[in-house]
This record gives sequence, structure tokens and C-alpha cells, in this order.
Amino acid sequence: MTLTISLRPKTYTARYPQWMVGRPLLYMSSALASLGDAMFGYGQGSIASAQVQPSFILRMFGKEVTMAQIQAGQTGVDPFLQAITVSCLNLTALLASFIAAYLCDILGRRMSVRIGGIMYFIAALIQIFAPNLGALIAGRSIQGLGVGILSMTVPILQCEIAPGHARGLFVGIEYICLNIGYAVSAWVGYGFFFAMPSEISWRGPYIVQAAIAAVLIVWTFFLPETPRWLAQNGFQKEALVTLADLHGAGNVSDPKILATYAEIVAAVEFEAHMGQASWRQLFTQYTRRCIVGITCQMFAQLNGINAILYFLPSNLTRAGFTISRSLLYSGACALIYCSGTIPAMFLIDKFGRRVFLLLGSVALAASLSIVGGLQYYADSLPVGTARLPAANAIFFGVCLYLFFFGATWGPGPWLLGAEIFPLRARAKGMSLSTGTNWLFNFIVAFITPPLFDAINAGYYFVLVGFCIISLAVVWFVYPETAHHTLEDLGEVFGDKVMDDEGPAREKAQRSANEIQRERSGLPAITDSEVTLQPVTSSIIPKANEEAQIVMKERSSIITFDSEV
Repeated sequence: MTLTISLRPKTYTARYPQWMVGRPLLYMSSALASLGDAMFGYGQGSIASAQVQPSFILRMFGKEVTMAQIQAGQTGVDPFLQAITVSCLNLTALLASFIAAYLCDILGRRMSVRIGGIMYFIAALIQIFAPNLGALIAGRSIQGLGVGILSMTVPILQCEIAPGHARGLFVGIEYICLNIGYAVSAWVGYGFFFAMPSEISWRGPYIVQAAIAAVLIVWTFFLPETPRWLAQNGFQKEALVTLADLHGAGNVSDPKILATYAEIVAAVEFEAHMGQASWRQLFTQYTRRCIVGITCQMFAQLNGINAILYFLPSNLTRAGFTISRSLLYSGACALIYCSGTIPAMFLIDKFGRRVFLLLGSVALAASLSIVGGLQYYADSLPVGTARLPAANAIFFGVCLYLFFFGATWGPGPWLLGAEIFPLRARAKGMSLSTGTNWLFNFIVAFITPPLFDAINAGYYFVLVGFCIISLAVVWFVYPETAHHTLEDLGEVFGDKVMDDEGPAREKAQRSANEIQRERSGLPAITDSEVTLQPVTSSIIPKANEEAQIVMKERSSIITFDSEV
């Protein structure tokens, strides 16, 4: 406990320029924080393109092969060794996602993003100069630590800075950044491919990865902390200022800003009285939330996305394309994947999470059935031009799959994992959800090479089965969380009410009312009043006076002292 208090920040520095206050700050914070996800997407593509390059196979696996042997799938590389090379990142990401639960709560959201970026930068340098497979695996393992921290922290940051009616849009921004990262890596890999036989053909993409990490690290010094974390850690005034800067063009007297701030303070007061949720409470008090948080990330992996992405050039080569054509078409697939996220960004808040996930399960099952059936047919044909018509059809099926995944089971689980847990359990809940993602990500990445080797196209139909199971689970278990604030999802999930929860809520609501009335120039609330009063036009002048004082205080870089 003493160590936790000593590590917790005592001051908060707002370094973003005042011209960014309002929508520019909100959208830039969302997009640039999502660079963390873009780096994960980039990492998926870089390892995928490297696996079909002779110089990479020679350096890492000691096998001297030709392009024709790679296209025929006769590299001589042990599929289990290949699986370990790809999946080692997922194991360390699993570990880091649980560590990040504490980093995120103690050091703050933006510091956690910075630490993840630094880990990613170090990992990129190791992989640029990797002399052998051991060094590459070490670099990917360190990269996994960074990815685990970022994948847990960034969705929380997105949900906590987003307006209540637009959480889907903001997590959609995050996910499209992940997809853009994958697309960039696919095209970078295709471009560097023509540098063969030089090893820069596969080392070059890691140089770009280091540059992206450097941009993220620098931006974290300007990224605002979330209002909810600030309020929870004693920076009450700064929470209001940051909330106004993100959503009210810097106007701290805006009635909507004051109302949102009062809700945040009420939640913080309540959760301070109740204390941080333990891991046991997470499962006993928030049981249904845990089931949703775990299963959404589990099915995001079992529905097959990383069986496709990690090995996309290899899969397209298996279908019948040449290596250069496989890399080119991987880039095209990545653009389709990005475009799929656009409908989710603008419609998932309107139509709800359940609708998107249900439609996604059906569409993914159909797409994988098309790919699997066509792959069976292609395998019956001789290697060469005879396979091209079937290969083109498989490419179409993969594009369908990636579009629908990008629109549904891609952003959906990250949005649910970040929004469904209350503030007192959000970091632990998100780490549980993210940890599940990385566990099943590892399982899929590890079993895919040997299963493709053993049952070929039949593996696609195993994934179809999981898509059908996910449809049933969403239909019977998942509630709709759209159109609710983070603070009132308890009623949606029907959480168990603890014995002292009622008094705690009343105390928190009184505290929130007092803060709002104090800032509005009204007398303190009485014990009998527990409902927020609307801010009327008669109190706006005094609130504006306070707003002017606050704006004067922050006219340059400010350092705020914590009240605790």
C-alpha cells in the first residue's frame, strides 16, 4: 500500500496547446493514442510478410530455399518452431495485460501508454539487428509486453474520454488505427520485398515500426489524462478542466460539462467508499460482466481472425498465387479490412453492439465456408496456373471475411471490454478481457501452422463452428450496452447489490450535488435532497467568472498539485 501511494503521481501537467482545446484535442487524443493499436496491427503484418522471404527463412531457420519451394510449401521449417516464433508475442502480451491493470490505475492512462511505447521501441531495435532466431524471439517477446500494456490501456482511455453517446465511434477510431497499422505493414512489406536478396527486405519494416513507436512516445507528453482517472486520484479541479477541454471547448461553466462532472464525482465517491474491486469481487459481484468480457475476446480469436492475418501471405500462396502476388493481395486485403471498420464507427452506437455481433457471426461463418470449400477444390488441382481461378475466388472470400470482421467482431469486443466494467473494477476487468484475448490469440497462433499442415482446408470449417457458437452466446447472454453512460450500466447487467452500497450511493450523490451547486453559486444541498438539480441561466454569470479564472490559470503550461 505504501509503495502504491509513493508511485502515484503527486502533480498533473497539462502540456497540450490551447488552440487544440475542444474537438481537435478530443479527436487527436483518440487517434494518436490509437497508435498503440496501430503498432500491434503493424506487428501482425510484418511477421506475416517475413515468413515468405528466403533470406528470412535462411537467417532464422537455417533453411536455404527457393521461391518455388516456398510457393509449394516445401520450406522444411518445423511448423511448431514457426508457431513459437509467431506466438511468443502473445504469451508476454498476456502477462503484460495483467500487469497493466495496476500500472493503469496507479500511474495513469497516459503513463501506461508511454511505457508501452517505450517497450515497443526497444523491441523494434532488437528485431532490426536480430542475428538469429533467439534474438528475434526475444525482440518479439519484449514487443508483446508493450502490446499487452497498450491493448489494455488504450480502450480504457478511449472510453473515458469519449462522450457517452459516441463510445462506439471512439473505439472504432482505435480499431481502424489497428487495421491501418496492418495495412501499412502489408504495403511496406510488399515494397521491401523487392530489395531481395538483401536482408533489408525483412529488416526494413522494423525500422518503420521503431519510427511509429517514437511518435507515440513523444505524443504521450502532450496527451491529456482522462477526467475519470484525475477525479479518482485527487485532481478534482483538473478533472473538470480536462473534461471541459475535451467536450466543452474549455468552458467549465457549460451545464452539460457540470452535469457530466457531477456524475463522475458521484461514481468516484461511491467507488472510493466501496474500495477497489478485488479479483474475487470481479467474478462474484460483476459475474455477467465478466462472462461478456471474457467470451467476447475469446470468440474474437476463435472466429479465426489471426489464423487469417498472421499467415495471410502464406495462405494466399497455398491457394495458388506467386509470392509477390500474395504480398500484393495481402495489401489489398488489408485495405478491405480497414474499410470494414467504417460502418462500425458510425453505426454501432445507433444500432447497438448485439446487432453487429449477431450479424458478424453469420457473415463470418458464411465467408469461412466459402474459403474452406474453395481451398478444398484448389488442393485437388496441380500447383501452377490451373489453381489461379480458384485462388482468385479464395481471395474474394478472404476479403469478405476481413470486411465483416472489421465491421463486427473486430471493434465490438474491445468496446465491450472497455465499457462494461465500473470504475472501481475497470482496470482489472479490462485486463481480464484483454488477457483472454492474448491467451486465445496465442492458442490460435500456435495451433494454426500444424493444423493447416494436418487437415488443410478442414481447419476453416473448425473456425466456422466457433462462429456458430458465438452467435448463440451473444443471443442468449449479451445485454445491449449502447445508449447508456458508463455510470449506469449496473442496471443493465443486474449487478448484485452489496449491503453498504445503498448508503454509499446516497453519500456520493450528495457530494456530487454539493460540487455542482458550489460551482453554480447555489447553497449546499440538504440531506433530504439526492437528485441533481439542473443548472439554470440565473447562475451562468457566476459560473462564467470561475471559468475565466480557470482559463487565466492555464494560459500556459500548468502543474497542478494533487489534493490527496
